[in-house]
Parts: sequence; C-alpha cells; structure tokens
Amino acid sequence: MSFALRVSRLKQALRVPVVSLGVAMSVLGPQPVRAQGGPDLSLDARAKGAKTAPVTVYEMADFQCPYCRDFALQTWPSIDKEYVRTGKVRWIFINFPIPSIHANAVAAAEFAACAARQGRFWPTHDMLYGTHDRWENLKNAAPFFQSQIPALGLKQDAMTSCLESGVGAAAVSDDVAGAQRSGARSTPTFYIEGGMMDGAQPIEIFRRVLDSVYAAKTRKG
Repeated sequence: MSFALRVSRLKQALRVPVVSLGVAMSVLGPQPVRAQGGPDLSLDARAKGAKTAPVTVYEMADFQCPYCRDFALQTWPSIDKEYVRTGKVRWIFINFPIPSIHANAVAAAEFAACAARQGRFWPTHDMLYGTHDRWENLKNAAPFFQSQIPALGLKQDAMTSCLESGVGAAAVSDDVAGAQRSGARSTPTFYIEGGMMDGAQPIEIFRRVLDSVYAAKTRKG
C-alpha cells in the first residue's frame, strides 16, 4: 500500500467519534518486551515522558530505515515538544532492525541498546539519525559508531564490554521478538493505546491521533 493511500485511509478513520478511534485504527497492541541484562536495559531506559502520562506510544523503528529517519528529524521534535514534555504522552522506543534490507541496522540498534545502559539512549538516537548519511552505506559501520562514544558522553570500557559480551545483541533480539509478536511488519510502526499506525506520518496526522486519544483517556464521567 502506498504512503498516500495509507494517509488517506487513516484520515477517513479519524472522522469517526473519538471513542471509536482505537477500534478504527487497530485492536493490536504490543506484548511486554523484556531485555536480558538487568533493569538497565528495561523499557524505561528508552522511554521519554512522565510515567503518569495518560497516553503511551511504542515506536518500533530501524535506525537505518529512511522513513524512520524522516520521522525522527521532521516529526519527532514537534511530538516531543507538544506532547512528551507537556506530560500528555510517554514515548517508548523499541528496536526493530530489519537486516534483510538494512545491513547496518542491527549494529546501530546494539550500539543504542548499550548506550541505554548508561542512560544515554536518546542522545545516541539523535546521533544515529542525524548522521545517517555518514554510516548507512559503510561496509562496516561499527568503527564510526565507536568514534562517537566520547561526544555522546559514554564510557568506552562499558560500551566495549556490552557490545562484545552480547548483552546489547540480546536486548535487541528481545525487542525484535516483542515487535513481531505485536504484529509489526515494517518500520516505523506505532502502537498508541492498543491502536496501530504505520509509516512516517506527518505531524498533522499525529496531532489528530494523539489529541483524540488524549481526550478520550482524560474525559471524565
């Protein structure tokens, strides 16, 4: 299905009353995702926003996916400012690399997972998408990722240990399994309170979805 057609169908779905939004989008939701290696690889390490936020969004994405990059650079900053930082939405990133079409995606995801152990997932997320054109076509992207460690404020020894021990790989594997159980087949895919939306939709679409879900979740009576 083309991007334009997906947007058209989503817009049609959003014409229904707010209470039907979740049903109009999807009845699927993500299964719990548990990463090996202890609490420092929990979902909290890749979450942004207040735990008390009425709306939770799971973003299942691939760091080498061009559509995920477009979302991260063009749409995510507005969502972060308008919904996450205002306490309306809690945003959780799930690694979903697709190595069959993105050769460096797994390495990027493992690097981000290990950065999460040091509480530096989101700066690493921003770096990976912001430097996408510098590493996406490299035969081996690992040296480039390693070169970014000082600027990201990461501890070299801890990163090396995490990557070489397979802890990061296990965390990514768990994320992928959770995404697949949830029914995600492409990136980016978003789960919003049990509803599924795929593709790098523009901010206008996200505003309509998030505003409607927020209104439904906070309606009294």
